[in-house]
Amino acid sequence: MIRFTQVYKRYPGGLEALKNVSFEIAEGEAVFLSGHSGAGKSTLLSLIAAIERPTSGSIVVKGQNIASIRSRALPYLRRNLGLVFQDHKLLFDRSAFDNVMLPLQICGFNHRESASRARAALDKVGLLSREKTKPVALSGGEQQRLCIARAIVNRPAILLADEPTGNLDAEYAGDIMNIFKSFHQVGVTLLISTHDEAIRDWPGARVLTLRHGELAGGDAA
Repeated sequence: MIRFTQVYKRYPGGLEALKNVSFEIAEGEAVFLSGHSGAGKSTLLSLIAAIERPTSGSIVVKGQNIASIRSRALPYLRRNLGLVFQDHKLLFDRSAFDNVMLPLQICGFNHRESASRARAALDKVGLLSREKTKPVALSGGEQQRLCIARAIVNRPAILLADEPTGNLDAEYAGDIMNIFKSFHQVGVTLLISTHDEAIRDWPGARVLTLRHGELAGGDAA
């Protein structure tokens, strides 16, 4: 499903965000990505989504090599991916419904199917009653749930989340993790970046730990 082989990511100025990272994630796995601030977690997720490209090494996602993927193939790759960002990236001048509709409109779904899928995604995260509400009127936890609805409206095979509970209290964090667990139960592959040890207490999940851009020994298997 996801395979990194000797991946390096260097930025201008010589900063090495990732160094010789190799691991595999099987279809249907739940994996947590751990590490200190600046360890390379966000970079790793960006590479999987082809938002960035590796300096060297191989990244294969559902059979496609990210290092050599062509621009016209990116939409097909990203249809298999759901992305939950740290900074939400919501459109604050649009309603919750319109925010969730956007990925479907970009992918060319017709309006009727898009609307049905958007409302199903909002219902899944408990926001159907707030579909006309703009994000500014939602709480932090509700905004995060809206991000998740937008990420899963395409029914992706892989869900990537970057510190999805980082700014939430324990109750909201628990709600968010229960939503992720429900996706995992129906076969979605999860890769969740977090520094919260309590969140990683998930039976059967695996933890990959990054330290200054390098994968800690023994975590790749």
